[in-house]
Amino acid sequence: MSVVDLSFRKLEFQNKTFPSPISGPILILHGLFGSSKNWPSVGDFLSRYSDVYLLDFRNHGDSPHSSEHSLASMVGDLEIWITKQGIVDPVILGHSMGGLVSMGFALKNPTVPKLLLVQDIAPRDYAFRYENEIACLQTNVSRFTSRQEIDSALSKILPDPFIRSFLEMNLERMESGGYRWKLNVEGIAGSPRLFQDFFKEYSERPYDKPCVFITGGSSDYFLKEDYGITKNYFPNSRFFKIPGGDHYIHFTKASEFKRILETIFEKNADSEFEVK
Repeated sequence: MSVVDLSFRKLEFQNKTFPSPISGPILILHGLFGSSKNWPSVGDFLSRYSDVYLLDFRNHGDSPHSSEHSLASMVGDLEIWITKQGIVDPVILGHSMGGLVSMGFALKNPTVPKLLLVQDIAPRDYAFRYENEIACLQTNVSRFTSRQEIDSALSKILPDPFIRSFLEMNLERMESGGYRWKLNVEGIAGSPRLFQDFFKEYSERPYDKPCVFITGGSSDYFLKEDYGITKNYFPNSRFFKIPGGDHYIHFTKASEFKRILETIFEKNADSEFEVK
């Protein structure tokens, strides 16, 4: 399995709230079609607690492209990155695909993370149902002269303006004047089993260190039956649900999301960092 050297952005600890970090480094792992560009606000907020690293997965953001795109390969990339950076006792916050990777990493490397924060995803198989998103990302955007023109064209494929705006964060202006997609669209589109056949390998080896799951009350990514599934793999889990929240609660319910993070980090700020 090939390994990709992940691109990342580091936000230094800001000692405005606490004189020294109250946790290990905080790693933020984005979701499918996302990148580190989606997380500066949350990253800046969390930098009051420790150094924060915003990572780009393979085939996303500024990280290299690869024809291989699987949860196993992304876990492998994260293993190498953590070792290379000398990260100790990290807190790992993962959203969607990033949450699956963070859970897979913890199950495979149970002594490494100090805490998992998983946003709106469960340790189970998910169908790859992103045909419209892939169609948008396969659109040739080199002939367009503005993002407004691109958005108008993509609206015929994907009516939801929020998801279009999310995808369009992957646009990059070329020196020729047109645009291109930074994502490795074909590598991702060629991985239809990306979210399947991964967790069963660890069904007899639960991760018993602290985990917090933050879910959206109106999201269909984390269902009622997922609580039991999650407890099987992560028995020391706590759950927070944001009423009316969707899959992107770090953005659409930002104030509620940050209040939960504040509760998690500051409840035990004067003692050993842990969640009970």
